[in-house]
Amino acid sequence: YDGHSDLHVGITNSKGVVYNYDQEGVHRAGSGWEQCISIPLVQPGMAELLQQWDDLLEEFSLEEAWLPHRYEEQQHNCYTFALAFVNCVRWGRGREPLSKAQFTERFLIPHTREASRYLTLHQELAHSDFYIVPLPEQEQ
Repeated sequence: YDGHSDLHVGITNSKGVVYNYDQEGVHRAGSGWEQCISIPLVQPGMAELLQQWDDLLEEFSLEEAWLPHRYEEQQHNCYTFALAFVNCVRWGRGREPLSKAQFTERFLIPHTREASRYLTLHQELAHSDFYIVPLPEQEQ
């Protein structure tokens, strides 16, 4: 990622299938997200939520709001989809919804900053006289 293009956002179910929304509607992808930044939203101690997560996500993804013709690049997009799902879950748990700014600051910025540091370091090492070698797997 070069920092000059938009990011795409999705929400995973418990099996790692990514639900994401674009101009074609909601997609369910089992692959293609291997280079993503994963941001945990469910905290330890929320086991009952994890049991409901997949059903909530599937039900949410079928709502009329996420039909293809409703997509609007700036105001009703993949980020809107993810934030609306998070707020749906929060509402179900009796918590206040998050604004875009709150969600971005609380969840996204800390993880993207960390990823950016690693990407910058990797790019610097790759363009220097260093060779990056994966470590051998430890014997079990």
